Amino acid sequence: MTMLKKIAVATLISGVCVSSSFAEGATKFVPISKGVKSIKMNLNGEKFTLMRNQTAGNKISDLYVTTNRGVSQPMILAEGVETVGELEFIDLMKKAQTNDMIAVIDSRKPGWFAKLRIPGAINVPFTNFNEKDTAIEMMEDEMGVIQKEDGTLDFSEAKTLALYCNGYWCGQTPGMVKNAKFALLKMGYPAEKIKYYRGGMQAWTSLGFTVVGSGK
Repeated sequence: MTMLKKIAVATLISGVCVSSSFAEGATKFVPISKGVKSIKMNLNGEKFTLMRNQTAGNKISDLYVTTNRGVSQPMILAEGVETVGELEFIDLMKKAQTNDMIAVIDSRKPGWFAKLRIPGAINVPFTNFNEKDTAIEMMEDEMGVIQKEDGTLDFSEAKTLALYCNGYWCGQTPGMVKNAKFALLKMGYPAEKIKYYRGGMQAWTSLGFTVVGSGK
């Protein structure tokens, strides 16, 4: 064996040993993002630790194992409305802890909310936007909108909304945002203040993120 080959083999063996040693000494966990195992949160009076399920072989909730439901929703709901993924949604959750101008909202019916939900979210069912009075009430109570004496709506202090429902196939958030008779956009809510987590509970549970609820 030539000297060059000997050096190459020695280098390769050394590299394998170092890699193996590092792997054995490293802490293994299912990460939220690179190097991040968990995040402690206090959102809307609810204290929890956000993380992914660490159990090997953990399965998705039975609520989300079937595929024969709903209609695939568009990636972009409307011009100006931003579609976000898990990390962006979690970032909004983190900011909402200390920023009253951000609201994390579950747009589903109360039954779904009780079964399984993202911790710290508040429930504002999309069905409230089928009637003008309840739509305005929800916007005033939860979204920072003010109704003036003349009946017009003031959106100058409107909150940034992080909205989710059941997922890619679920029409409840799209209903609240644009499809209901008195949907947010139809009422004049600023599109740039609406963030749509399209993956919703389907994606959230598939990644094993922390949830609360009966699970049934």
